[in-house]
Amino acid sequence: MPFVTELKTFAALGTGVIGAGWIARALAHGLDVIAWDPAPDTEAALRTRIANAWPALEKQGLAPGASSQRLRFVDSIEECVRDADFIQESAPERLELKCELHARISLAARPDVLIASSTSGLLPSEFYADAVRPERCVVGHPFNPVYLLPLVEVVGGQHTAPQAVQAAIRVYESLGMRPLHVRKEVPGFIADRLLEALWREALHLVNDGVASTGEIDDAIRFGAGLRWSFMGSFLTYTLAGGDAGMRHFMAQFGPALKLPWTHLQAPELTEGLIDAVVEGTAEQQGSRSLAELERYRDDCLLAVLGAIGETKRKHGFDFAE
Repeated sequence: MPFVTELKTFAALGTGVIGAGWIARALAHGLDVIAWDPAPDTEAALRTRIANAWPALEKQGLAPGASSQRLRFVDSIEECVRDADFIQESAPERLELKCELHARISLAARPDVLIASSTSGLLPSEFYADAVRPERCVVGHPFNPVYLLPLVEVVGGQHTAPQAVQAAIRVYESLGMRPLHVRKEVPGFIADRLLEALWREALHLVNDGVASTGEIDDAIRFGAGLRWSFMGSFLTYTLAGGDAGMRHFMAQFGPALKLPWTHLQAPELTEGLIDAVVEGTAEQQGSRSLAELERYRDDCLLAVLGAIGETKRKHGFDFAE
């Protein structure tokens, strides 16, 4: 049975930061969205999140017919998924909860509809264990803000059909995303494993009194972060190797990997460390509200993405090819 890849109705289960981001992206691409969340007062909070994201989506460009009014909030899992063409679950990261959810979701969904989870680290073979037709179940792990950042990691479990992975990739492409097929079912997938390593080192630097949270963020945003946004690590280091490229870079800087620069284990999260991180980030935030910071972030992302896209067109190439 082929899987549905042409969407009219998008189902979203879980409406926190990630779930709301999926909903905003789907609405911006002209879809009808049905949402469900068991927590109290979530519909009002969701609509506030969508309203805060909508100006950035308008700047990016909306699909014909796109409207934030095409969102409907329902009271049950079954009502949410029954008529959906694609299902995206964004519930909390608890294995038992996800197992229960996907047993109910897959029982109520049409048999040709893909079911995706936004999990950032749980393995699909585990939480799809009780799902009906697990061959159509995948992980679709996005990045915040989901409505602007294009990356989505697509991961299959041991029962996922290869056709389902490819169908999910086509669906995410239709939503303007850049799917990355994670070929092995590994904890943390790809991007979060990289981010986790950086996060651990950042916590060590705070814990050891080397730098404040603001100074660490400056080290990223005025240095490597600028290069990462358009070239990543490996291509950047290829250039660092000069005319001889990556082989020379590995020969020259490879021995530094043996030096005790980094701590692979995370520091203990003592109250002192937590206080230092909280106080540092509060100082960075200042008097600005989270909504103001989100709008600032969104405008910066649009500017960076627009500049990268224009420069790629100017030079006539795409590093993803």
